[in-house]
Amino acid sequence: MTTHRIRVELPAHLRNLAQVHGEVTLEVAAPLTLRTVLDALEARYPMLAGTIRDHGTQQRRAFLRFFACEEDISHQSPDTPLPEAIATAREPLLIIGAIAGG
Repeated sequence: MTTHRIRVELPAHLRNLAQVHGEVTLEVAAPLTLRTVLDALEARYPMLAGTIRDHGTQQRRAFLRFFACEEDISHQSPDTPLPEAIATAREPLLIIGAIAGG
């Protein structure tokens, strides 16, 4: 089985919850997609389960966005392959907390 060592950058509130500093490194089994990355992230940091995507529907939480190589991939299928730069850890997958207000 092929695995990828990738980098993931979390927003501050999720870093605090997971008790990590800076970005995290994960081993993710192929195929490398947003779904497999989030599965690996939740397996390694179970306290994050339900904070990034809904427990039941697996849909992205409203105030989080996903970026790969400066591209917003939040509305792509979670099964779309991630770019080579993410797969080779040249670039991190970014999970960004959105800000709302008026």
